[in-house]
Amino acid sequence: MLAPMAAYVCPRCRVNSPADALTWCCPRCRGPWDLDFTSAPVSLTSLASRVNSLWRYKEALPLATESPRVSLGEGRTPLVALTEDVSAKLDFLMPTLSFKDRGAVMLAELARRLAPRRVLADSSGNAGTAIAAYCARAGLDSEVYVPQATSAKKLEQIRAHGARLTLVPGDREATARAAREAADEPGVFYASHVYNPHFLHGTKTYVYELWEDLGGRLPDTLVVPVGNGTLLLGAALAIEELHGHGLIDTRPPLIAVQAAAVAPLARAFEAGAEDLLEPEPARPTLAEGIAIPNPPRAAQILHAVRATGGTFLTVTEDQLHTAQLDLARRGLFVESTGAACWAAVRATPPRPGLTVLPLCGAGAKTGVGAGVGRG
Repeated sequence: MLAPMAAYVCPRCRVNSPADALTWCCPRCRGPWDLDFTSAPVSLTSLASRVNSLWRYKEALPLATESPRVSLGEGRTPLVALTEDVSAKLDFLMPTLSFKDRGAVMLAELARRLAPRRVLADSSGNAGTAIAAYCARAGLDSEVYVPQATSAKKLEQIRAHGARLTLVPGDREATARAAREAADEPGVFYASHVYNPHFLHGTKTYVYELWEDLGGRLPDTLVVPVGNGTLLLGAALAIEELHGHGLIDTRPPLIAVQAAAVAPLARAFEAGAEDLLEPEPARPTLAEGIAIPNPPRAAQILHAVRATGGTFLTVTEDQLHTAQLDLARRGLFVESTGAACWAAVRATPPRPGLTVLPLCGAGAKTGVGAGVGRG
């Protein structure tokens, strides 16, 4: 039995659209959608007998079914101690080697139901790979727009899943503009990890897994990297749902981490602004996966951090490089962006209690100090 599709709603204009209309953004402000979806409480005691993927949290997921059609066994990643008080959730152990699988499986399931003429995504790294893989699993053809300078390893992985590649001259922003223009064509499903809110309802399972693994509680502090904010906003959704259903007593603070070289959200937060300030030129950074100068959901990200009593931290290039090598010496080889949270925690020890951070992407994708594409 298929769950009914929730409707889209613009958080700024309050414009509504059915999810099966292939309307990828608000027609009035061209901003990203939210989802008009109300979760039901998940029973902790029922989880032991459920499917071993993120679909186990069916009460909390739009598109959930008794037997989900699209899955590669994503989710259920290990939680491993780094110190006595800090643990890492190994989301680089996903099928495509990054946390983006959590959202990509939701978009692929939605696309399977809608049966569009064409599935389109834009990326320069992990999100494009994840969309390509899950579309292949769903039996859908896909096309991924990428910057011309995307690393050969990324291109090889996307091609291996059967996706068509469109190489776009220019930077990540130019690639996004080209994809959005193509997304306006009739019959196109834009599998955007930024604009489509189903992606956020996939990433929120990161926090549901922590709640399950910790026996019905959450860590005292959650540290997450932030570029477009897809993991942080998913985490915020889960925290609000769990608290609203009475499944946790308090909301842990969300500590958002950006590279000092590209930190528009951290600057806005420090200034007390509700949205981005005037843009500054982006500088090169090893943490290319979070080097987003103009995130479309900036206001939502800033609100989510403040609502939990959290803050922003920034890390330097030396701190990123050192943290990546330190994790590798501990047996965990992650991409440079994936080391950002560990770099922040090493530089600014969190408050007492358990702190959890994600290791978001595998180092095998990029090597030491090479960085990754901006999602």
